[in-house]
Amino acid sequence: MDQPIHQFSDLFAQLGLPADEPAIRLFIATHSPLRSDIELADAPFWTDSQAAFLKEEKLEDADWAELVDQLNLALRG
Repeated sequence: MDQPIHQFSDLFAQLGLPADEPAIRLFIATHSPLRSDIELADAPFWTDSQAAFLKEEKLEDADWAELVDQLNLALRG
């Protein structure tokens, strides 16, 4: 299996968010659970540029897509 190009913390850094483990846990705890009828990128806590990045990466199945999926699952739990 290929090693991932990016780590989960890298996604937070890419989104301009604090990327250390306690900050990631706090972000997820603060914004969970995300309602099932809201797409991840449409969540109200993203800036326009963050939302655009999440949508684009998912649509293009880009390097970040797997981590975007992981974030989506983390926020649904």
